[in-house]
Amino acid sequence: MADIYGFLKIKKKDAGNRPIPDRIRDHSEVEQTLNSEDRMLQASRCMDCGIPFCHWGCPVDNLIPEWNDLLYKGDWRGAYSRLNSTNNFPEFTGRICPAPCEHACVLNINQEPVTIRENEAAIVEKAFSEGYIKPVIPKVRTGKKVAVIGSGPAGMAAADLLNQAGHLVTLFEKDDKPGGLLRYGIPDFKLSKTVIDRRINLMKQEGLILRTGVAVGRDISAKELVDQFDAVCISIGAGQPRELQIEGRDLSGIHHAMEFLTLQNRVNSGIMASTDNRINAEGKKVLVIGGGDTGSDCVGTSIRQKAAKVTQIEIMPKPPVTRTEDNPWPYWGKILKTSTSHEEGCDRFWSLSSVKFLGENNRVTGVEVEDVIWKNENGRYVMEPVEGTKRTIEADLVLLALGFIHPVIEGLLSELDLELNMRKNIKVDDRNLTNREKIFAAGDSVSGASLVVNAIASGRRVAVDIDRFLKNK
Repeated sequence: MADIYGFLKIKKKDAGNRPIPDRIRDHSEVEQTLNSEDRMLQASRCMDCGIPFCHWGCPVDNLIPEWNDLLYKGDWRGAYSRLNSTNNFPEFTGRICPAPCEHACVLNINQEPVTIRENEAAIVEKAFSEGYIKPVIPKVRTGKKVAVIGSGPAGMAAADLLNQAGHLVTLFEKDDKPGGLLRYGIPDFKLSKTVIDRRINLMKQEGLILRTGVAVGRDISAKELVDQFDAVCISIGAGQPRELQIEGRDLSGIHHAMEFLTLQNRVNSGIMASTDNRINAEGKKVLVIGGGDTGSDCVGTSIRQKAAKVTQIEIMPKPPVTRTEDNPWPYWGKILKTSTSHEEGCDRFWSLSSVKFLGENNRVTGVEVEDVIWKNENGRYVMEPVEGTKRTIEADLVLLALGFIHPVIEGLLSELDLELNMRKNIKVDDRNLTNREKIFAAGDSVSGASLVVNAIASGRRVAVDIDRFLKNK
């Protein structure tokens, strides 16, 4: 590093967020940006550590010390070149990645890691604004045709690299616009959809063929697709939501989180009028069941829809504020996370199990809950209800943010008769090849629900395998 003492002289400075009273009035991105000089100073904090654990913690193997050094020196173009060499879409991860790299940063020993994620976002935005990012059209085409099914981060990454390798790539998406859960699952206040459109337009200029509104297995048969292409990559994500099968589940007013979030994103994009949004939190007591990122997104969206009250419950115990002895650095810190949505106003409770839904006139009015404790029995955690703790949380709208369990099997996967593993995810070998010839799979449809950065990494790996397969063929 150019300044090996930068971390001693410069204190960590986060970009910060827009004021709460302002941001809850719209769906614009919450996070602010630092000026270029401050951002370069933050990059100077990247120390000359012997082992770059940040690199070890990054699923896409970002060359973090290298582009931090170039950023500190003011070489924004060089920094982007290094960043782009390992990550197709740093503008996505720079906004929504939970930054395992920062958890692994050596400076996180003192809980003041380098602002890696923010530096990443700053580099790619500078590259776009300064015109460093231009369409790169392959000089030679191989004549081989590849179909990528699913335009989420895994599918986009695979399609991008395969197109750059010279193959003719068609990206299929069942929705009206590409992006998968990036577009319809993540709120605009975390990721503006203009960011996705900007990248997709660039990929189309580079030769990518995009077919939206086409559900393979419904609008076109899977067999027809396999016959038309030299290789097929399935990257449909893990779209089957986890269910909460308790008494009263059939009451109206209970919805899966993704239904709720998707509708608001459609309103924001102008596809749907706000008056047509059938799941609206305005004036309602909202209960979000599930304490993860999707639950947090439901909280922020409910607040922007002017909910009367928002409550979020989680069945697991409340995480500690700092690392425990059995969760040391540089591993992922299992600590309490307070999102920008939580800061905007939300009651949060942990170790609560939902017993049954309550209702009147076939509409939900509340949820009966009870406290639970978790016991470690021979390395396996077992949940036990606490007697005498049952009570009711009033709710007019209940959002189930319980995660996803596996890809949707009916349709594409069942038609192709793809082999699944014990968790009902697509089973692949060490080349990401399924049990069917020339059909590959990547992303959450293989791993189960995971991070966007993991999906990008998976898409990059499958692209290498498909390219090798086509060359050998």
